[in-house]
Amino acid sequence: MRSEARSPVRRAAIGAIATLVVAVIVSARAHAQPGDPPPGGEPPAPGTVTIVSKNFAENRLLAEMFAQLIEARAGLRVERRFNLVGTQPCFDAVRTGEADIYAEYTGTGLLSILKAAPDGDPARVLAKVRADFRARWDLEWLAPLGFENSYEIAVRRELAERHGLATISDLVPHGQTLRAGVGFEFVDRPDGLPGLREAYGLELGTVTKFQQTLKFQSAIAGEIDVLDVYTTDGRIDLSQLVVLEDDRRFFPPYQACTLVRRDLLRRHPEVGLALNTLAGVLDVDRMRALNRRLQDDAEPVERVAADALRELAGQSAGPRRLEQLALPAYFWRERGAIATNAGRHLVLVAISLALAIALAVPLGVALERRRALAEPTIRGVGLIQTIPSIALLAFAIPILGTGMQPAVAALFLYSLFPIVRATFTGVRDADPTACEAARALGMTPGQVLARVRLPLAAPIIMAGVRTAAVINVGTATLAAFIGAGGLGDPIVSGLQQMDTQAILSGAIPAAALAVLVDVVLAGSERLVRPRGLA
Repeated sequence: MRSEARSPVRRAAIGAIATLVVAVIVSARAHAQPGDPPPGGEPPAPGTVTIVSKNFAENRLLAEMFAQLIEARAGLRVERRFNLVGTQPCFDAVRTGEADIYAEYTGTGLLSILKAAPDGDPARVLAKVRADFRARWDLEWLAPLGFENSYEIAVRRELAERHGLATISDLVPHGQTLRAGVGFEFVDRPDGLPGLREAYGLELGTVTKFQQTLKFQSAIAGEIDVLDVYTTDGRIDLSQLVVLEDDRRFFPPYQACTLVRRDLLRRHPEVGLALNTLAGVLDVDRMRALNRRLQDDAEPVERVAADALRELAGQSAGPRRLEQLALPAYFWRERGAIATNAGRHLVLVAISLALAIALAVPLGVALERRRALAEPTIRGVGLIQTIPSIALLAFAIPILGTGMQPAVAALFLYSLFPIVRATFTGVRDADPTACEAARALGMTPGQVLARVRLPLAAPIIMAGVRTAAVINVGTATLAAFIGAGGLGDPIVSGLQQMDTQAILSGAIPAAALAVLVDVVLAGSERLVRPRGLA
């Protein structure tokens, strides 16, 4: 009898979960941006070109220039996924067909992707990456854009004058007394600190990892002495830095190029024709000036890219400094982008939360029936909370690629613990008197669960859901680093450009969205609360 009584409840629960999962999958497809890859890593729809970029100003600028050229000259729709966190996510997106194009540098292709030995000859390096990328991944390096963006080592001018520093070799005797600030990739790259130690014997006193813009601020403030910089960075001249000569020619050539899928060029040769108009026309001085407009003037990347293309076409519009607006006026001007980002953000949170509810609530109920397994299982789920969110997103990239899917997966995992814990606790601690009365009336355990324990536990379960939802709204801002979009996009761009208004245009709506979601779920909690329950 007890087995027969439980089976309808189980069947109903399984049916409800299956229906919810199907609905969520359909919703994910319906709300996905047009450039999002469908499950299985299939390429975007025909006629759409997806361009990705790394999360620094110059790479975003080049990507935007590519996009505007393709839209204007090839007549194709372009899906932009900018600010992916570093080389590997961009390369993986193009390699797997989730994206078609991004701006890459020959030295990075040689050392970071191919893991080949350093080579100081630009022609040999270009020939090597072209041949290997074609053979291994059917990817094409188009003609170089005309400039190199190589690594350089810089020191504060006061320090250089005091010790007579002109070359990296001059730095070596003083290295262990100095404070270094370097980029996150530079610490481990073979053309970074490990290679400098081997080539020069350079040992530094302390090494701190910094986001690119913050290194310059720390150098100006005198908090660090040595930093890695890029050849085309517009802030070198403005930060009272001295760039040291690479007297042993350690750093390999880093010619900027367009890396593109060859199947795209076969389907749309007009894309190659459009992109090749940039071959050899961008020099270091021009790139420094353009980067300065992004980094110091905080101009939108779309405007700087359009001005650069007009200038290259002989229709110079001249540099235009972005007017400084009050924050409300800035928000009003960017209202369309803010609304789009907020909608995308809400979709990420809703899908991941729905999936978490579908798994965590049945799991919490099941654990109440198997209490010996409850605490070990819940603690195991809780371990996910100890993984840094950006690391969890990075772990998902090799499996799910970039974009919405890995972001939803990471947010789903973060949502499980509070909902499982709340469900188990609520069902376990449901009013013993009410449960005993139900059993005295002849109810089976399944009926007691469905008609007494779950209704009494509903407010506690909803409290767990509210906690998970608020956590998700905050964590979803990091999804911008893997191309999932949302309110993290302006935050990441603002951090790169030290643009407070851009940062706030993501942070304030994210905080408001967290409050709104909590208010809506609080209303839902009142609806599910049994009548008469205080």
